[in-house]
Amino acid sequence: MKNILVISYSQSGQLTEIVEKFSKPLQGNIDFVNYTSKKSFSFPWRSHEFFNTMPETVLEVNYEVEDIHYNCEKYDLIVLGYQPWFLSPSLPTTALLKNEKFKSLLKDTPVVTVIGSRNMWLNAQESVKKLIQDAGGKLVGNVPFIDKTNNLLSAVTILHWMLTGKKEKKWGVFPLPGVNQEDIDQAGKFGQLLNEDLTNNILENFQKRILLTGEVNINTSILFIEGRAKKLFLIWANAIVKKGTTEAKRRRWVKFFTYYLFIALFMVAPIVLTFYSILIRPFSSKGIKEKKTYFCGVELKK
Repeated sequence: MKNILVISYSQSGQLTEIVEKFSKPLQGNIDFVNYTSKKSFSFPWRSHEFFNTMPETVLEVNYEVEDIHYNCEKYDLIVLGYQPWFLSPSLPTTALLKNEKFKSLLKDTPVVTVIGSRNMWLNAQESVKKLIQDAGGKLVGNVPFIDKTNNLLSAVTILHWMLTGKKEKKWGVFPLPGVNQEDIDQAGKFGQLLNEDLTNNILENFQKRILLTGEVNINTSILFIEGRAKKLFLIWANAIVKKGTTEAKRRRWVKFFTYYLFIALFMVAPIVLTFYSILIRPFSSKGIKEKKTYFCGVELKK
């Protein structure tokens, strides 16, 4: 009988539901763990609190996790559910992956990541890949569940959900926020593939089988945005930490970042993407395909 650890952190409960339905077909001694970090994060968020987490999130500061009890000293498989924040692993995810006890469990152990995200997960997964690799773990699969609504619409709906705690259609007009319920309900089909590979001891095939379903896709516009936005976030993160030396200064710089983010998202990005689609994208099909192939895989770029 296989020993399996299924571990995740969720504020709204959406990721917990995804992970549970994904893991339902798994057969073995399953240890379900919902952990928390020593720094707590409220839900719904308060606006300033949310944007104020950006610098430490992007800089991958370790806030440490509360003590976790594991039923086994070693697992045959770890399923890690996580959320990206600001194109980076959430602060609780970073804390877990830097926790020495959890790192000892990762060593020489196959890992599958299950992501619950608005639509941008590429940079976050790169960080998670590296942290898993540094701990000696072996990433064998990644299954992202995303909000498939238009980028700008989903930005509005997710902010409404995060700041009110209400998963509803804003003004009765916008789409429901978050991952489509149908996609969540069907998460178990990926878990079934994983169970088959785990039973047959061929986990190295799992990501290939996931990709053959045709349900892991990367939007070209999102690929373009993520390729540039993380660098800008790093600049802002370092500036806020360096210049926000008092609470008042920090609050002011976070407010500057918030204004910048809304202008970049709703005004600059659409214009830049239009020019990209017309002038660059038609001549970059090979490079785009190579990048998508890489990000859909589990290997870390050397």
